[in-house]
Amino acid sequence: MTVAPRTTKASGSGNERVTYRGEGRMAWLMAGPAMFLLALFLIAPFMLAFVLSFTNQRLISPNPTDFVGLDNYRRVLTVQLLTLEPLVDAAGAPILDENGDYTYERVRTYTRNNPDYPQYEGLQTWRTLDIGDNKLVILAGDATFLTALINTIIFALVIVPIQAGLALGLALLINRRIRGVNLFRSAYFIPVVISMVVVAILWSLLYAKDGLVNQMLSTATLGLFPKLDWLGNPATALPAIMIMSVWQGVGFQMVIWLAGLQTIPFVLYEAAQLDGAGRWHQFRHVTWPGLRNTAIFIFIVITIQAFALFTQIDVMTQGGPLDTTQTVIFQAVQRGFARQDIAYGATIAVVFFVMVLVVSLIQRWLTRER
Repeated sequence: MTVAPRTTKASGSGNERVTYRGEGRMAWLMAGPAMFLLALFLIAPFMLAFVLSFTNQRLISPNPTDFVGLDNYRRVLTVQLLTLEPLVDAAGAPILDENGDYTYERVRTYTRNNPDYPQYEGLQTWRTLDIGDNKLVILAGDATFLTALINTIIFALVIVPIQAGLALGLALLINRRIRGVNLFRSAYFIPVVISMVVVAILWSLLYAKDGLVNQMLSTATLGLFPKLDWLGNPATALPAIMIMSVWQGVGFQMVIWLAGLQTIPFVLYEAAQLDGAGRWHQFRHVTWPGLRNTAIFIFIVITIQAFALFTQIDVMTQGGPLDTTQTVIFQAVQRGFARQDIAYGATIAVVFFVMVLVVSLIQRWLTRER
């Protein structure tokens, strides 16, 4: 009487183990092709780039590949500050130039073959700041990369909140049961399905000096607005690309916000209305808490996309004018393929990966469950 139930239980447990084992094998079998492709096209190239970053490998070169250690990383990451004081004569009086300004030692004196200052050897001038009578010179191992890094960070800081906020606003507008709402949803999403190359070419024509943007602004201001070369002006090139990028990508985030909005139970809004909550309080206490996980996903995705800015730059400005639209990914491609310095391009790619990983982890930590 007591043996039969135990036998049945053991048999059932064995069947369950067999079933789970079979499901596990099927899961690995189904995931196998995707994992193979990820390993082939993502993990393996990254590992190869990591190895190449410690060498002087050229894309096409008869010279053998040598191990250079951390030289490429030192070149990418080195930043030094140099303070220059005004030059004085034998009597201690400052030496002035023909315009009556102070004169200073040439930066090249410190960065070229000066054994007294080995920390400045081979560095490039990035920025020069006036601090009182002195000059503060910011030196970098690669001034162009430092410019690209700052441009990328500025682009991300502007794009992430604006694109996410605008997409949320559009999602709230079309999350209503009104006639023709599907037409608006399609219209907002159309730019997403258009190739970025095509979008960049079209917006280059719009931003031309005789393009539609200048014509519209001139008409709206009765001819008072001057015609600008939006992509050829250092002050407007990066903001112009920001506007185009927001327009092209906002539809995708809008759809994600909309999916999150439709998961919030409507009874919560009914309860809030019964308690006398207005639209703002409903959004603050019902909508936004219900969109928490959606917001985390959107902010991380937009951040990664913003840091990976490349196509717009490659098509519209080629990093100019005066390096004002240089980005990290554009620099990696230029150094690795245009200049055939594949080792240095790989180094920039590894630094970019670590940078994006750190930013994503910080975002995830800030938005964690408390």
